[in-house]
Amino acid sequence: MLTRRSAVYMFYNLFDLSHTKAGEYLKSFDYPWQALKWLEGCILTLSRSLSQNYRQISEGVFVHKSAKIAATAQVCAPCIIGEGSEIRHCAFIRGSALIGKYCVVGNSTEIKNSVLFDGVQVPHFNYVGDSILGRGAHLGAGAITSNVKSDRSPVDVRDGQNVIHTNLIKLGAMVGDYAEIGCNSVLNPGAVVGRGATVYPLSSVRGTVPENCIYKCGEVTPKK
Repeated sequence: MLTRRSAVYMFYNLFDLSHTKAGEYLKSFDYPWQALKWLEGCILTLSRSLSQNYRQISEGVFVHKSAKIAATAQVCAPCIIGEGSEIRHCAFIRGSALIGKYCVVGNSTEIKNSVLFDGVQVPHFNYVGDSILGRGAHLGAGAITSNVKSDRSPVDVRDGQNVIHTNLIKLGAMVGDYAEIGCNSVLNPGAVVGRGATVYPLSSVRGTVPENCIYKCGEVTPKK
């Protein structure tokens, strides 16, 4: 089992918590994914202290005045969309989504029960469910976070021989700051991608990819 020390290491090496409105909220948990269970309440609480630069466009949906939302996009409550972000054609945000500053949620991309830190880009045909994407993380076209195992059993988080039993039926991926996920890749339930890591296109990622490493054809190598 991973230790409490390892849990703290995961938080502070995956994410710069100063680049999300949920930073203080996330700090209160041992593991990042634990925060997802109560994300709806976090968003509703944050909505009560937003600046006057935010407007409520529908019940429970708060959008910064500088953000752009396509007429064909659907945004469901509760949701906060930050400064300068862009929600493009046919995007579907179906609740409990905290989207930071200068993010892109693109064509036919679906977001559900997730946190997108500042600068995240999910611009083309992506699915992000029950996941946390760190600052500047990027999902290539068609890349998805799979959040349910085929047998519907609880999701474990693995790092080599170390295992954390989350007891969650739905858990997507934890993607660190500035990680790059290649086109048409699948991050399997409970996957962790470290800060600055690169996942090659058409990959199927299980377990943990360490920070500043390359994941290609199931092999992990450090970046030079």
